[in-house]
Amino acid sequence: MQTTTTRAATIDEEIAAKVNDLLADVFVLFMKSKNFHWHVSGPHFREYHLMFDDHAAQIFAMVDDLAERCRKLGQPTIRSIEEIARRRQLTENNEAEVAPAKMLDELRGDNKRLCQRLEETHAVCDQYNDVATASLIENWIDETQRRVWFLAETIRDVPRT
Repeated sequence: MQTTTTRAATIDEEIAAKVNDLLADVFVLFMKSKNFHWHVSGPHFREYHLMFDDHAAQIFAMVDDLAERCRKLGQPTIRSIEEIARRRQLTENNEAEVAPAKMLDELRGDNKRLCQRLEETHAVCDQYNDVATASLIENWIDETQRRVWFLAETIRDVPRT
């Protein structure tokens, strides 16, 4: 028979694993947002440059809370870029030239995927009644949905060249 302590440790491990998966994607999305911030050009340079930087700051603000949540659960968190590469689902963009419309569309898609992963992790938290982690995630879902909305509205009239 499994003891309560063992069961709680297993639950904490499962939640922390999901949180670490989120953390890996958050790092990738932060880096991609900064990459596009640094390399955007064209007639809407200032608008996109500032928006990408604002989004990157929002995304980076999640990092410490995610990592510390794992630690509060008594579990380790990501320790290296290698681990990020293993855990991430989002992809990087290493192209030398990326059209602004492609930047906007990629970031919109990546934020949508991050939102799905946040919702999946929230469901695990609900399953185990982890209201503390779920509460953090609820705010991040809202912020991520807002970024998706902004990017979708911005891209609507952008030429696809």
